[in-house]
Amino acid sequence: MTRQGEATDDARPELLVLGKLPDWDMEPLAEQFRILTLWDAPDPAALLARCGAVRAMAAQGHRGADAALMDALPALEIIANYGVGVDGIDLDAARQRGIRVTNTPDVLTGDVADLAIALALAVMREIPRGDAHVRGGGWAKGNLPLGRRFFGCKLGIVGLGRIGAAIAHRAAAFDCAIGYFNRSPQPASPYQAFATVEALAEWSDVLVVTVAGGAGTRALIDAPVLRALGPRSFLVNVSRGTTIDEAALLDALESRTIGGAALDVFLNEPHIDERFKALPNAVLFPHHGSATVETRRAMGQLLRDNLTAHFAGEPLLTPVV
Repeated sequence: MTRQGEATDDARPELLVLGKLPDWDMEPLAEQFRILTLWDAPDPAALLARCGAVRAMAAQGHRGADAALMDALPALEIIANYGVGVDGIDLDAARQRGIRVTNTPDVLTGDVADLAIALALAVMREIPRGDAHVRGGGWAKGNLPLGRRFFGCKLGIVGLGRIGAAIAHRAAAFDCAIGYFNRSPQPASPYQAFATVEALAEWSDVLVVTVAGGAGTRALIDAPVLRALGPRSFLVNVSRGTTIDEAALLDALESRTIGGAALDVFLNEPHIDERFKALPNAVLFPHHGSATVETRRAMGQLLRDNLTAHFAGEPLLTPVV
């Protein structure tokens, strides 16, 4: 691996890696590229000043690339994103510069859908609370309050894309009634469509958020939606922290305006709002929707395959821009 900014006669193209990737990705990447790593640079600004020859970038989901970062890399040709969400990448700036952008769709869909179902079960059946009850010796003193049934519930999905459809497929096996809100029509869908998120929330026992992040979905789940959801219903978020008005959610959880929430994503993660930690009706998970060995290996392979295709002059496998 090339030292930060080191001069070399090596003909391999330079690749800037924004965040740490597993060794099973870094090692094959190092065979193909001269790698510069931003996440561990003692002086990131100084490193970027020496990145004039960087032709490729490996980004990571919301830890993406803004226009200023692209401007610091005059030779940049491609941004390969390790994740499906590209809301952290300034796509308009990439288009203006002619920089290609790829992501890793499909390979993580199943894991994120699995986690959404798991989070719904966890918050409705109070699994974390039950675990603490047994470990802390509370079981000998009495039982927990009754939870809520997941099977047969009305499950609303905000965003019926790849992940939303996979969640619906899994929920059908639990005999759930399934409704959805989607910005574009889904005429072939067998599920009940709702004209607004608020109407879907009012109908739902569990509202699962799977929309992409970005300006168009910022605070899509706001105080009126949470009031429509109501005190006997639950919220699950496996999208981005930006899709929920977090202050309104915290107020709703504290006041029991909604029954509970299970969250894999937050604003300002990993430094989440301290109010979450005191809430017994919230299940908190550390943005690990795709975090299985199998899926992370597949994501890394797809990232590398896109880079290989680009430098071989072949069509990209999963282009975004």
